[in-house]
Amino acid sequence: RVVLKPREEDRLIRGHPWVYDNEIARVQGSPVAGDAVALESARGRFLGTALWSPASKIRARRYSDEALPFASHLRPALDRALKLRAAEFDLDRESCRVVFGEADGLPGLIVDRFVGEAPDAVKGSWLSVQVLAAGMAAHKSAVVEALEAALSPNGIMERSEAPVLAYEGLKPSVGILAGSVPQSLTMLENGLRFEVDLASGQKTGWFLDQARNRAAAARRAGGLRVLDAFCNQGGFGLACAAAGAASVLAVDSSAPALAAVTANAARNGLSDQVSTREANAFDLLRELERSGERFGLVVLDPPAFAKNKASVEGALRGYKDINLRAMKLLEPGGYLVTCSCSSWVDRDSFMSTIADAAADARRRFRVLEERPAAPDHPALLGYSESRYLKCAILQAL
Repeated sequence: RVVLKPREEDRLIRGHPWVYDNEIARVQGSPVAGDAVALESARGRFLGTALWSPASKIRARRYSDEALPFASHLRPALDRALKLRAAEFDLDRESCRVVFGEADGLPGLIVDRFVGEAPDAVKGSWLSVQVLAAGMAAHKSAVVEALEAALSPNGIMERSEAPVLAYEGLKPSVGILAGSVPQSLTMLENGLRFEVDLASGQKTGWFLDQARNRAAAARRAGGLRVLDAFCNQGGFGLACAAAGAASVLAVDSSAPALAAVTANAARNGLSDQVSTREANAFDLLRELERSGERFGLVVLDPPAFAKNKASVEGALRGYKDINLRAMKLLEPGGYLVTCSCSSWVDRDSFMSTIADAAADARRRFRVLEERPAAPDHPALLGYSESRYLKCAILQAL
């Protein structure tokens, strides 16, 4: 039993699932990693059941409002998560995130399901799993068993290698957990074929959270010259090319990422429309501005600039810089698709920074859409960390 200090329960009552070490008054018993612990307020109010992580600042992660053993919770929670995805996706054809940690009642667990074809022409589905909390790591075998029973994948790859593991007292863990997993497979997104590297691609192999935002950007791209900055493997740029963009310039500082863009363009018959440039996007945006280049649509999808609270101020300066440069590159009536994937930068701060950039660029914009992550990445009310992705689509006036 974990008893909180006075007045520390308010955040949990409003939906947040985490209990920090400095919020705890006392612990009854000697729980070890993965144990289910009852949460109580200082006045004895029951607040739910959580998984215990003894080395972490996030000492307990709530998974249920009921007094429920995790073994009894796991499969029903997974079934509810799958039901949500089945309502939003064609699971026979579409890849998606089937478990999004705390938002699905499975804290510290990420599971992406990729549907596609392996190089040996074997068709099927493969899971890419991240276990990011010590409390969940203790149940890894049970998780794998539940995933196999619920989804019957061809194989399960673990990609638990995020920096946060060090704070949980865990070591990185990468390898095949079940079945067989190819080095790469080809999946469909927005009607396009992309190669996904399950073993060494970024995160779980592909950024599924932007799938519908890429389609939204592509709807504006017809006939336009497109700049896809921080392009990674080309999800935004190739969607725009397929939608009829006149040309796409894909920019990234990673040569392997650009090689993937080139290969994916060829795979989809889009090579004539897509070119790549290896460069630091900050520098290239300035260079393009100085040379008088103009684009009808600019995409900014950078990596997370803010990794913690202390880095937020610097991150906002970075967002302002790239948005200011992109705004100056836009033709009249052109579109800016600008994103932040940092949970430390909230929506209001991000949009205010974009407004500041527009003022400095001496240009006016209208906001056409503000878009979150795709619905396979649901947000948990009261848990702002789950609303990490912001995507705004603006039009220059």
